Amino acid sequence: MPKVTRDDVARLAGTSTAVVSYVINNGPRPVAPATRERVLAAIKQLGYRPDRVAQAMASRRTDLIGLIVPDARQPFFAEMAHAVERAAAERGKMVLAGNSDYLDEREVHYLRAFLGMRVAGVILISQGPSEKAAAEIEAWDARVVLLHERPAAIDDVAVVTDDIGGAQLATRHLLEHGHEYVACLGGLEGTPTVGDPVTDHVEGWRRAMQEAGRSTEGRLIQAPYNRYDAYRIGLDLLSRQDRPTAVFCSTDDQAIGLLRAARELRIDVPRELAVAGFDDVKEAALTDPSLTTVASDREAMARAAVDLVLDDGLRFAGSRRERLKQFPSRLVIRRSCGCSA
Repeated sequence: MPKVTRDDVARLAGTSTAVVSYVINNGPRPVAPATRERVLAAIKQLGYRPDRVAQAMASRRTDLIGLIVPDARQPFFAEMAHAVERAAAERGKMVLAGNSDYLDEREVHYLRAFLGMRVAGVILISQGPSEKAAAEIEAWDARVVLLHERPAAIDDVAVVTDDIGGAQLATRHLLEHGHEYVACLGGLEGTPTVGDPVTDHVEGWRRAMQEAGRSTEGRLIQAPYNRYDAYRIGLDLLSRQDRPTAVFCSTDDQAIGLLRAARELRIDVPRELAVAGFDDVKEAALTDPSLTTVASDREAMARAAVDLVLDDGLRFAGSRRERLKQFPSRLVIRRSCGCSA
């Protein structure tokens, strides 16, 4: 069978090839509803499939969005990537994903690769302050939206949650259960001081402790973000003579590791140890006991990031603060804090 062309669609629909293009590409010019329906019916009847490669060459841009995450094995990043993929599909786009593994060179590698593919834009969950990534973005004059984190080195549009406020909510709630103090599992030494969610979680914990007149000295424990290392550190922390009775964890993955350590040491949660996390990954509702945590609206954040990376009109200029889109955090109360929810 001969290949069906755009000319064939135009003839059957009784219109021009330009109008067919406007329908297929959703613009740049509007098409009357009745004409659009005729074009779509002709496409279906003829079985026409647009040549996406030719379209990309003509527009110098593909229907792809690049997504770079630190580690898709971590539940939070996996769920955020899934939300971005759904939001992109609603806009008729596909997502290419890459893992930076918290390494600058891999982040730059994926930036260079995706931009070289002429993606419509890149959504970047950066692992920290990366001057190399900032230079790459500037060199390509790229459409980049930062999601979840906002490194100091990259001054682009960012979509984040209220990390400080959320951590304050969780810490205050633990203190309201009558604990003398709340310990905190933070990040490792060298964690960025600006724009990093875990840094902001620690700051929120610190503010809540200070508001309650409690000292934070010696009560911040450095820990990687994953459950496996948090489990190991939890075994050491909970084996101490002066172990804490309440711990705020900067990530749910850390909290899941800490719960496992408490179980092995036969420490009753929440009677002997109260725990709260941050992220509200799906697994948090299934831990034993279920994990009290802080949630952000990942679906709304993903949609905002996709809209910002695709729509020039939504990409706001102005100061660094004005280029920030922040979503509120909310406390999700379950049983690990001592509540009966």
